[in-house]
Formats: sequence, structure tokens, C-alpha cells
Amino acid sequence: MDIEQRLALITRNAEEAVTVDEIKVMLSKERPTAYIGFEPSGLVHLGWALVASKIRDLTDAGIGVSVLWADWHAYINDKLGGDIDNIQICARYMEDCFEALGVQRDKVRYVYASEMLDGIAYWEKAIKIAKATSLSRVKRAMTIMGRSEDEAEVDSSKMFYPILQATDIFVLDVDLAYAGMDQRRAHMLARDAAEKLGWKKPIALHTPLLPGLKGGDRMDPAASKMSKSDPDSGVNIHDTDEDIRRKMNKAFCPPEKDAESVNPVLMLCKHVILPRIGVLSIERPEKFGGPVSFADYDEIAESYFSGKLHPMDLKKGVAEGLIKALSPVRSFFASKPENLDAVRTVLKKLGKI
Repeated sequence: MDIEQRLALITRNAEEAVTVDEIKVMLSKERPTAYIGFEPSGLVHLGWALVASKIRDLTDAGIGVSVLWADWHAYINDKLGGDIDNIQICARYMEDCFEALGVQRDKVRYVYASEMLDGIAYWEKAIKIAKATSLSRVKRAMTIMGRSEDEAEVDSSKMFYPILQATDIFVLDVDLAYAGMDQRRAHMLARDAAEKLGWKKPIALHTPLLPGLKGGDRMDPAASKMSKSDPDSGVNIHDTDEDIRRKMNKAFCPPEKDAESVNPVLMLCKHVILPRIGVLSIERPEKFGGPVSFADYDEIAESYFSGKLHPMDLKKGVAEGLIKALSPVRSFFASKPENLDAVRTVLKKLGKI
């Protein structure tokens, strides 16, 4: 592939790239690198299918990808009872999830934050970043961990979180930092610190957040994303066929375009079904137009908003598409259930399921 083809893969379905010109320069390197970080915190939802697709895009474009299990970050954020052993059990399960979603283990490198925090070099970088970053900016960036700025007053460890996330990027020495749009402030903090410190400035690549099935505000996607605390707000990758059909049947799916709200059913078409199985197939009686298939998102949207495609038909088609897209996940965990069983045991003890 030439640089333009690789660039198209990297930016496909991305919300933002800061900047495209920097990506082009990066692609002139022999072996560019990227990373994405995760807090191990529970069962995996459908948003990971979008992330897995983007990781595959990056590796297909010749990028070496590291996946960072942010175990100490999750500890700071009070995940899984604030127990590092529970958090690392969850990380091992999440590695299985990526493999089940099509990310080959030999194409990525898995790293634990606790391995990096042991070295003095990590803390030297963290202190330098903190010196280059105002307290007010750190507090604004706390939204990356699902916290408000005011919550910084509750537990001082929370203040470390944005600094640690920026430090991860420089210790891993990657060219590109990838995440959902909810992590943008951490990446911009890292870019700003790099400029002040004379370090390599990381490229930032952001994909959209899958909205919750109950809909939400287009201007505040982080507030309306799929939530673990509300099982019906999203699809879990382990959901049964019946659960998926039930959830999609109730999903918010307005028949008209709305500048203020987002249609979660259409977003599943664009970011999960088409990238993973290539086609949205809708079965319907001949009197309602008969079966129809779409391989292009714009065609789906045009048909839907013109009234040619009824909301219930769209939701049924999306439900069946998700079931098909997630069938490899079900097969994987049927043959290799150990880590899933272990994390479910943890969640049951904590009263999370």
C-alpha cells in the first residue's frame, strides 16, 4: 500500500485526526507505533467492536500497536473494588475479548501500566509533565475518567490520572495515541506538554463513541454513551440473541433527521455492522418492499430518512446484523471460557451482576 492508502485505513470512520499532515510524515518511518489504553473494569460492550476494527486498520496499515492495560489507573478510579488483582483478572479477560473480536494476538503488544510504573524514568517524565501543566487544565481533563472537575476535591489521587495517562504515551514512545473522543483532553494535554518540553508530539486519533440505545445529545456524546451501569443502554458482546433483539426493539430510532440528537441504530450500522460483516440485510414481506440489503452507509441513511425503510424494519435488520457480527465472540468464549468465568466471579462478589 502507498501512503494515501494507509492514511485512508488509519482515518476510516475516525471522528478526528490531529493532524492528518503529521500522520503522513509518520508513515514515512520504517515502523510507526501507536497505542490505546483501557481501564479493566467489567464486561465488554459493543463499543469494543468499533475499537477492534480500528486496531485492525492500524495494524493493516503497518502500525505497531500497543494495548495498555491501565491497571493502576483503574485502581485510582475505584474500579472493581479498587483491588489490583481483580483489575488484572479483568485485563486478561479483555485480551480474550480483543482476540474474539478479530485482533490477532501476534499483531499487537499487551502492556500493563504496573510494569511501567516500577521505573524511576516513568516518574521523572510524570513530574516534568506535571510541571508543564496547570492545575486547572488537569482538573478539566478529569472528564476522561468519567469524573467531573469538582470530584478532584474528594480524592487527591484522582488528580494524578490525567498526568499518568499523558506519561504513558511518552514512556511507550509511540507516534500516535488512539482512543475514543472522550479521551481527547488527555491527548491534547500530552501534545501541549510535549511542545513545552521539547519532546516528540504524539499524533491524536479519535473515533466516535457509540451512543446509548436510549439516544442522547449530539453535542455531548460522552454523556450519552453506552453505560455499564444501565444494561439496557447498550449491547454487551456476551448478550444472547434474545437480549439483542429485545434491546434493539426498544432502541431510540427517530424517523427524521435531528440536528441535536443522534440515532444509535444508524450508528451501529455505520460503525459495527458494515465494518465487520460488510452488509446490512433486512428481511421484510413483499407487501412492504421485500428483502433489501445495503453495503453503503449513505444508502442506508437515505433510504431511512426518505421513509422507504421503516424504523422497525431497520431495528430488526440491525439486531440480526449484530447477532451475526458477534457470533465469533460466542464461539470463542464457548471454547475458552476461563477468563470470562473469572471476571464474572469477581463481578458477582462485588454485586455488579
